[in-house]
Amino acid sequence: MSEQTPPPPPPPPFSIPSLPLFPFNSISDQKPNPSPSFYVQPQFPTKRKRTGFRRKAANPSPSPSPHSAEIPTANPNPATSVSADLADEIIVINKEATAEAVTALSAGFPADSLTDEEIEANVVSDIGGIEQVNYILIRNHILSRWRENVTTWVQKETFKSLIPPHCEPLLNSAYNYLISHGYVNFGVAPAIKEKIPAEPTKANVIIVGAGLAGLAAARQLMAFGFKVTVLEGRKRCGGRVYTKRMEGSLKYASTDLGGSVLTGTHGNPLCIIAKQLGLSHHKIRDKCPLYRPDGQPVDPDLDRKVEGAFNKLLDKASVLRKNMGEVAMDVSLGAALETFRQEYGESVTDEEINLFNWHLANLEYANAGLLSKLSLAYWDQDDPYDMGGDHCFLPGGNGRLVQALAENVPIVYEKTVHTIRYGVDGVQVIAGSQVYEGDVALCTVPLGVLKNGSIKFVPELPQRKLDGIKRLGFGLLNKVAMLFPYVFWGNDLDTFGHLSADQSCRGEFFLFYSYATVAGGPLLIALVAGEAAHNFESMPPTDAVALVLQILRGIYEPQGIEVPDPLQSVCTRWGTDSFSLGSYSHVAVGASGDDYDILAESVGDGRLFFAGEATTRRYPATMHGAFITGLREAANIASHTTSRAMQSKIDRNPSMSTESCAALLADLFREPDLEFGGFSVIFGGKASDPKSPAVLKVLLGGARKKGIGEGEHSNKLLFQQLQSHYNQQQQLHVYTLLTRQQAMELREVRGGDEMRLNYLCNKLGIKLIGRKGLGPTADSVIASIKAERSNQRSNTSMLS
Repeated sequence: MSEQTPPPPPPPPFSIPSLPLFPFNSISDQKPNPSPSFYVQPQFPTKRKRTGFRRKAANPSPSPSPHSAEIPTANPNPATSVSADLADEIIVINKEATAEAVTALSAGFPADSLTDEEIEANVVSDIGGIEQVNYILIRNHILSRWRENVTTWVQKETFKSLIPPHCEPLLNSAYNYLISHGYVNFGVAPAIKEKIPAEPTKANVIIVGAGLAGLAAARQLMAFGFKVTVLEGRKRCGGRVYTKRMEGSLKYASTDLGGSVLTGTHGNPLCIIAKQLGLSHHKIRDKCPLYRPDGQPVDPDLDRKVEGAFNKLLDKASVLRKNMGEVAMDVSLGAALETFRQEYGESVTDEEINLFNWHLANLEYANAGLLSKLSLAYWDQDDPYDMGGDHCFLPGGNGRLVQALAENVPIVYEKTVHTIRYGVDGVQVIAGSQVYEGDVALCTVPLGVLKNGSIKFVPELPQRKLDGIKRLGFGLLNKVAMLFPYVFWGNDLDTFGHLSADQSCRGEFFLFYSYATVAGGPLLIALVAGEAAHNFESMPPTDAVALVLQILRGIYEPQGIEVPDPLQSVCTRWGTDSFSLGSYSHVAVGASGDDYDILAESVGDGRLFFAGEATTRRYPATMHGAFITGLREAANIASHTTSRAMQSKIDRNPSMSTESCAALLADLFREPDLEFGGFSVIFGGKASDPKSPAVLKVLLGGARKKGIGEGEHSNKLLFQQLQSHYNQQQQLHVYTLLTRQQAMELREVRGGDEMRLNYLCNKLGIKLIGRKGLGPTADSVIASIKAERSNQRSNTSMLS
């Protein structure tokens, strides 16, 4: 439901002769990637638009303000990141590599490195080398070619003639990754819909919630061949995206009572859906006059003066949080702004105070949260990932997108889920007395519902996730939509604002949206933000409409313009709506962007998944953010299900004797993930999880590598006992299970392999055993690693 928009543009990019550069406005928070990358501190926006957005600076300076975080610039052409002696190995697909990299940037890919997701998917075998450069060039080209015509299904064969034969594995990797993760060939175009199998052949997925996240996941999973059932508590789909048809006296209009603004068109997948449907956009115009409590226009000079002062306070708050460090997590943005505001003392007029409060209300609207609840440290942590581009209304309302996405999706309405059970055998989703059984469940309910505990999870969710749910904030925005007999406010603007003389009511009808150009009729919407949005929930609708009309008549009747009674009016109550219990998420005091990641984590060993705007740290509180998480979880569900099927096949195979298991293990260790001395390691699970399992192999006896049994600082008794125990007359491999973190610690032990053995057995208390002694737990880990590697290499061959 968010109406957020872009941060101010970064300073003009610097340039190097013959090396075009582009502002870096979409980055990946990658950690394990050794290739050139850029770390960005959250940028504190210096200005905000009057539509609840950040206003663009009129005269951007050539260098970053000392009061704002640095905005990096990056070369979007990955080829220029490689040394000259390797340049002849770089493939040339076309002459527009830089332009294609810009397209990839808008889709969320870093300029010259891989995302964490790509690294985990093992898209290349050599991270940071020439293979990565060529992969990125191929990936960007595929993405750009599809973006040129999103109504088609882009075929992998189209690109085979453009690359040398030795790069064909990279083409397979890039193509499969882009499809499986929903970057290309998604949506509602006929060419894409016809690819959905007539009958499902894969696991049964139960999706809770038919909002944008649930619908995106459902369509993608259906395309993958999964059986899907969507359970929706309402009588309609769309969730917090709700377009209502209003009518009266032969006047009609479509109004968005929930999410209404497409925040940024560059790379926005919802804009791609709109394009596939042939729908146009209406750019929201910047003109936004303000009116005093008495209805008179605010003096433009005073307006600029107060806005400048407000921006200075934001700058000071930015400096403060940098100086405070981690302590800023426990301080609210509101407290910081109020502290600095008091510096002005009594030197301001009542009108200046009212103007300042209007900006505070605008800030609370953009975040659906009280300033007293917003984290000073991280309230704007998602700014670096802004998609950029215009902010738009969709003529006819966003319900047109919802309707298209819900087409042919099996949705069961009026099913209020109260229990989700998950375990090794699958899931049970219970609505009323009805039980829906499946292999996997995807929960897409709003954060407000999770906070309320409306759904019982059995077993209980991990404490880590419960804490994240508690820390993140979930705020409120309400609206009054009014259909009038005619447009009395003019057709030359999309927004105008109204100041309140009462600070406690600063967010009450402080901003008006004109939908007359896109709704099909004379429609006006008044917004209610901050504390006023909560008080509004208990206000009788007739009183609310009367107050709005009083404001409008105070503005227009002195101009000689009559304000008629509305033909129909609607007041939202998102805070007391049991299926939402609020509007959208924000980073509250004590929380951080990490909590979005925690909410996104699956539980139950790949049986229960989560999606929705509160599960993405990059695009929270946005419609496109919710949609993207649906695509993300469809990819995760497909990956886990494939791995589980592979493991099950291994477990059921009667020929999987000890010898065949040993052969499988030997095959996996031909390409170990880590190797040092006589030790080698293969990893399972996520690279970001230090507790994920790993299998360690140690070479004993025979022609050992240097360091085994020969160190000066040795524990000879330990080593001799191992040799004796395993009758080391020839080479022998011994194994053990440990965690990724323990393996990394073991690699850092100095003094040769004897010292490593001493550390392993004495310090970590881990026993080395033969292959037969590993047992079923290790068998499961080994099978999972095998399945994961097979899946990575084929990378969802189901759509190749």
